[in-house]
Amino acid sequence: MTLEEEFNNAVTRTKQLKQRPTNQTLLLLYALFKQATAGDIPEVQVPDHDFKAIAKFNAWKSQKGKSKETCMQEYISLVQSLD
Repeated sequence: MTLEEEFNNAVTRTKQLKQRPTNQTLLLLYALFKQATAGDIPEVQVPDHDFKAIAKFNAWKSQKGKSKETCMQEYISLVQSLD
């Protein structure tokens, strides 16, 4: 199985987890997914009052510079630890 296939399987498995991950883990999953699929986050202005958007922006930004493959591998490992 290729890395992309493993990654896609892990993405599917996140929708079938028995327990909801913590907010911190959800942010990490989001950030790794976005970095793996979209690359570095564009510099945009996030509304000051939208705390959810700020958290997501900061989480994704924390992965800046990581390769697609590294993020896919980290995402897969994280999902495996949640299973």
